[in-house]
Amino acid sequence: MSFVEQEDILNLIEELYIWVTEKSIPDAQLQKPFPRLSYNEAIERFGSDKPDLRFGLELSTLSDLAEDSGFGVFKSVVSSGGTVRTFTAPGCAAYPRKTIDELTEIVKSSGAHGMMYIALSDEAESIETLEPNHVRSVIKSHVELDTIKAMAHRAGAAPGDLMLIVAGAAGVVNTALSNLRGEMARRLDLIDPNEVSYLIVLDFPLFELDPVTEKWGAMHHMFSSPQPGHEDKIESDPGSVVGQLYDLVCNGIELGSGSIRITDREIQERVFALIGYSPKAVDERFGHLLRAFEYGAPPHGGSAPGIDRIIML
Repeated sequence: MSFVEQEDILNLIEELYIWVTEKSIPDAQLQKPFPRLSYNEAIERFGSDKPDLRFGLELSTLSDLAEDSGFGVFKSVVSSGGTVRTFTAPGCAAYPRKTIDELTEIVKSSGAHGMMYIALSDEAESIETLEPNHVRSVIKSHVELDTIKAMAHRAGAAPGDLMLIVAGAAGVVNTALSNLRGEMARRLDLIDPNEVSYLIVLDFPLFELDPVTEKWGAMHHMFSSPQPGHEDKIESDPGSVVGQLYDLVCNGIELGSGSIRITDREIQERVFALIGYSPKAVDERFGHLLRAFEYGAPPHGGSAPGIDRIIML
């Protein structure tokens, strides 16, 4: 659509999906208006930019507590720039080793080296009254009981609960815990099959750094516009540039993605340059677009809905 701002598109998309959902599932449980989360908040709370909001199991960061815990594994991860994160599985402290091993394999299949856990016996009346014999964990002999209590408070755990912990590079940790979160929701029967949970995720980074090539690429695509005021950071601090990007998520599945587009030739050329296109390559592949901008292309943006994903859901 031309001559629109981000809010115009989001309002239209919300109205459209409410209509489609209520026509196809008359008894659907819908939260209106749709919740909105920034990309950073979604990653911080759920480890994913397409979280399923039909259940809780939110993530907590233990890096500061872990670094000072005296446990060498934690200290090494944090000092090398990694993170230590967890979420609490309620009422699962009695899980046997076989089940713990199954959960560990899920974490490993997500790219992490492994998983640690802290099982808190329901024999304790509260976290404050925990005794060493109330804690079952491989880290128990390395970490003081007061630190374990602080970790439990941070994670919102109570006696009888199981804390699932992953340490490593932030991206790997978030992916592993996000996948594990979904698995635990299924095992604990936390998902209402009649609930249709929409979410709009906003404020994505415009660029992301490839860990292998150490080169910058576009988070969504090269034609997305930076947020007003972020243009000056394209060269100096690309990782902090926030884009006018948004996703529509439903039950943990990305249904549609969109953006406000760049219409300024100078900004578009700077984006191409950062990503690594030579002036010659830009002219050969995108010269027609850049020349069109000089004629006064209107502000425009949109969203691409995944029709196949709508039907699947």
